[in-house]
Amino acid sequence: MKKRDLRIVFMGTPEFAVESLRALVENGYNVVGVITMPDKPAGRGYKFQPSPVKEYALSQNLEVLQPEKLKNEVFLQELKNLKADLQVVVAFRMLPEAVWAMPPKGTFNLHAALLPQYRGAAPINWAVINGEKETGVTTFFLTHEIDTGKIIFREKIPIGEQDNAGTIHDKLMSLGADLVLKTVDAIENASVKALPQSEFIDPAEVLKPAPKLFKENCRINWEQPAEQIRNFVRGLSPYPAAWTELVLPDKTALSFKITDTSIVEKTHTWPSGAIVTDHKSFVDVASANGFVRLLDIQLAGKKRMKIKDFLNGFKFPDGSRFE
Repeated sequence: MKKRDLRIVFMGTPEFAVESLRALVENGYNVVGVITMPDKPAGRGYKFQPSPVKEYALSQNLEVLQPEKLKNEVFLQELKNLKADLQVVVAFRMLPEAVWAMPPKGTFNLHAALLPQYRGAAPINWAVINGEKETGVTTFFLTHEIDTGKIIFREKIPIGEQDNAGTIHDKLMSLGADLVLKTVDAIENASVKALPQSEFIDPAEVLKPAPKLFKENCRINWEQPAEQIRNFVRGLSPYPAAWTELVLPDKTALSFKITDTSIVEKTHTWPSGAIVTDHKSFVDVASANGFVRLLDIQLAGKKRMKIKDFLNGFKFPDGSRFE
């Protein structure tokens, strides 16, 4: 089968998915339709904004469908009318079987982790939070259980000490686009040999999940070791960002986001969350085994700032602490 004969429907929404769609278009594949989320209100005026995938698709004159519900009969008929041979999913939403089972060559997904590790909605964040030294991308065929289908290809990258969720996101976005292209090429020339995920699991290996992030599981626990706290901050930076509360002596609580830290290895007898600062250049917060130095900080309702700039206009009262 030639590239232009392979009819592809692409499904995705955020910027992460745009690179994969662009790779298909620029390499001559026949993308006959793009499925993305409905426009959402955003900004000060709450004007309806298209997704990044929709913006790119329209710039390439691709047909776009934006169903509210994927089981809607009208949408299913519109999807069937596109006569796709293959569906490619990148950062979209869970698909019903009526959708993923439709094309004769199947539906594959790009996942931003090395499956079977980090199945779930936030694989990039949790890999960094857990202090992993490597991560990657996986393409796999969709099946009933989420993120469990047969693996087509995987590609690895290291996670550096200075990486955070944002830098890994950008690296995997590019690597993922290459892997999508490699996967479609293999499907097009009938050379795919997908393997069950069980073949990628070491007998002693513990599978780690990647659950969706909510405000309650983004709060810093200052009683953890300093390295774990730093990894937690890295794994949530720049978005959605780790947060904590500064409790003042009068019990008033101020909410802060912390987006960059370093570790100060020093023994101490301070309680966890206690603040040590010169009020000019540094703020160290006591943890279980040292201090976490705050580098970037954001008071609720204010802009993100370097700690020195922040201290120019804010003084931590004696006796205040982070909780």
